[in-house]
Amino acid sequence: MLSTQRLPVDFYRSVQDDVRAAADRAGLAAVLTDHPDDVAYLTGFFHHPCERPVAVLLPVDGPTRLLLPELEREHAQAQHAAAELVSYPEFPGRVPPFTHLRDVAGRVGHPGSTAAARVAEIARDLPRAALEIADVVGTARLRKRPEEIALHAEAARITDLMLVAGRDLVEQALAAGGELPSEAELAAHVTRVGTATMYADHADVVVVSLLAGGLVYAGPNSAHPHGLPSGYRLRPGDTFMLSLGCAVGGRYVEGERTFLLGEPSAEQRRYYEAVRAAQQAGTEFLAPGVVCADANRHCLDVIRDAGLAGFLRHRQGHGIGLGMHEPPWLEDGDPTVLEEGMVVSNEPGIYVPGHAGYRISDSMLITESGARPFTSYPRSLDDVVIPVP
Repeated sequence: MLSTQRLPVDFYRSVQDDVRAAADRAGLAAVLTDHPDDVAYLTGFFHHPCERPVAVLLPVDGPTRLLLPELEREHAQAQHAAAELVSYPEFPGRVPPFTHLRDVAGRVGHPGSTAAARVAEIARDLPRAALEIADVVGTARLRKRPEEIALHAEAARITDLMLVAGRDLVEQALAAGGELPSEAELAAHVTRVGTATMYADHADVVVVSLLAGGLVYAGPNSAHPHGLPSGYRLRPGDTFMLSLGCAVGGRYVEGERTFLLGEPSAEQRRYYEAVRAAQQAGTEFLAPGVVCADANRHCLDVIRDAGLAGFLRHRQGHGIGLGMHEPPWLEDGDPTVLEEGMVVSNEPGIYVPGHAGYRISDSMLITESGARPFTSYPRSLDDVVIPVP
C-alpha cells in the first residue's frame, strides 16, 4: 500500500492549540495570516496563491476559520482542511472577502509578510480589529514536529536518488562515447526521476511549487549561484553542480553536490577541498544553543583562512521547512539561537568568475547532541570525480 503524504487532522489541531497558546501569551485576541505556507501549516490546505485572498483566522477563543474563494472549497475539502471553511463568491466581488470575518475584535496579529495593501484592506473590512505585526505562526514553524521530520527524511531520500540519477546520466553518456548532456537535459532528467519516484511511492501527493528538481550548471555558468540551466553541454574538465531538492508532504529538503568531470587540476582540488572543509566545520559547529551568526562565521572562516574570501558570495545557509528558504538565517546578521528540531541548510560555496562554482549542501536537523544531515550523498573529492575514458 502506498503511503500518504498528508498529515492527520489531529496534527493540525495540535499545531493550532500551540499557536493559540502563544497568541494568548502575547496578549492577542487572534492570529490572521495569508501566507500560503502558514495556511498549509495551520490547516493542511495547500494552494497556489493568486489575487484571490486565502487566509486563516485563528482566534484565541473560537474555531479556526479558513477564508477562501468558492472555487477553492472543493480543493480544501479534498485535502481535509482542519478549519471551518468560509468562502466568498469571487474577487474582487461586490462584497470584499475579509468582511466575511468581520466579527473578529481586539488585537489581531499578522505576519510581516502580509502586503501593505492587504493590511489596509483587512483594517477597512474588520473595523473592530486592531492589527499588528506578530509572527506567532512563523515562530511556531521554526521547530519541526516528529511528523514533519519524517517527511523531511523522505524528501532527502528522493533528493539523494536524484543526485545519483544525474551522475548516472553523465556516466552513461561517457560510456557510450556520444555527446554529454546539456545542463537543461540533466535538469529535466533529475526532475523526471524525482517526480516519478514521488508518485510511485506515495498516494495523495502534496503538490507544491517545486515538487522535485532544481538547478544544474556547469563550467563558468556555475560561477553564478542561482543561475538557471541552459543549453550548455558538459565537456571533459568541467566542474558542474547539481543543486537539487524536493518536497514531501510540503516539507522541503535540498541536497547539492559539485562534480568534477575528469582528473581534477590542482586548482579544482584546492577549491573543492576548501568548500568541503568549510561544510564539515559547519556541520560540527551546529548545535542547540549556537547563535546563527556565530555558526555562519565559524563555517565561512575556513574559506577565508584558505585565502579564498574574494570568492564568497553568500551565507552558510538558511532554514528549511514548508518553504525552501525560511528563517532562521545562518548569516552574520541573525541573532537567532538554534534549537532542537530546527532544520537548516549547510551550504558554503565559492564562485570563481570565468571558471566555476563549488558548493556542497545538506539539509541538517538540529538534534539534542548536535546536527545530522538528512541527505547522505558522499562528499569526499574521490566521490565526486567522474572519470573520463
